[in-house]
Amino acid sequence: MAQISYLLFDVFAERPFQGNQLAVVPQHLDDATMQTLANELNVAETVFLRRTNDAGRPAELRIFTPRHEMPFAGHPTVGATFAIAEVLKWVPAETENFVLGERVGDVAVRLERNDGKLLAWLRTPPVSFEQELDRAQAAASLGLAQSDLHDTLPPQIAGAGNPFLFIPLKDRESVDRAWYAVGGFDQAIESHVSGVFAFSLTENGAYARMFAPMSGIAEDPATGSATGPLFAYLTKYGALERGRSSFVSEQGVKLGRRSVLHVRIESDNGSLHFDVGGETIFVGEGSFRV
Repeated sequence: MAQISYLLFDVFAERPFQGNQLAVVPQHLDDATMQTLANELNVAETVFLRRTNDAGRPAELRIFTPRHEMPFAGHPTVGATFAIAEVLKWVPAETENFVLGERVGDVAVRLERNDGKLLAWLRTPPVSFEQELDRAQAAASLGLAQSDLHDTLPPQIAGAGNPFLFIPLKDRESVDRAWYAVGGFDQAIESHVSGVFAFSLTENGAYARMFAPMSGIAEDPATGSATGPLFAYLTKYGALERGRSSFVSEQGVKLGRRSVLHVRIESDNGSLHFDVGGETIFVGEGSFRV
C-alpha cells in the first residue's frame, strides 16, 4: 500500500481559511488516480506537480476539479508557484521568475516580496473572445431581471484556455442576489464553458462571483483563470479608468471566503498582458493510503 502526501493552501487569501482552497500533490500519478484523489479531496482544484530539476521550468502541472481535468487554472497556478518556492523549495531562494508547464502550454509566473508579504503572479495566456449572448436570457439564468444587468456591457464568452460566460451586472447588490443552476443556457453553451462569471464594476476594479456547477463546483471563491480574461474584456469595451494599470477583483465574499485578486495590465511593444496575483497561505498537510 502506497502513501501519497498532499499539502493544503488558501490562495488569494489575506488570512487563513479565506480565499480559495487548493490541494497540492508533489507528484504525478495515473490519470484515473489523480481524478479519484481530486474527487476525494473535494476542493475546487487539486494540482499534481512533477519536478523537472530545471530552475527555469521547475514543474509540470496537472490540474483537476472534482469532476475533470483543466488545461489551465489561476489559483492552482498561483498556489503552486508559492508551494514550489516556499514549501517544496524546488527553486533557489533568490528566484523571482520562472515558468510552469501546463496543458495550455508554459505559463510565466513570478514572485514578489514586499513588506514581509510574498505575492505570486501569473501571466494570463492569450485571451480569446467568443459569442455574445442574449441579455434577457443572461439575466434570467441568474434569477435576475434584465434591469439588473450593466447598461452597456454585453454578456459574452471569453477565456484563456478555459472559456467563461461573463455577465456584467449593475452593482454589488445584484451580484449578491445572483445564483446559477444548470439549465440556465442550452446544453451546447453549458458543456462549452467552465463557469458563469457574474460581476460588477467597483472603484478599485470588480466585485465578482463565479458559478461552475458544470465543473462540479457550485460556486468558486476565487477564479484566477477568469480574472485575466475579465480585465481583457473590460479593456476591450473601454470600461476601465484610462491610464490606470493596477486593479483588484474581490470574490468569494458571499461564501464567507473573501478572496483578493490583484491585477496588473502591462504593455509590451503594443501588446497588453494581464497579470493576476495574490497571497497564499499554507494551512495544512496530510496523506492518502492507496
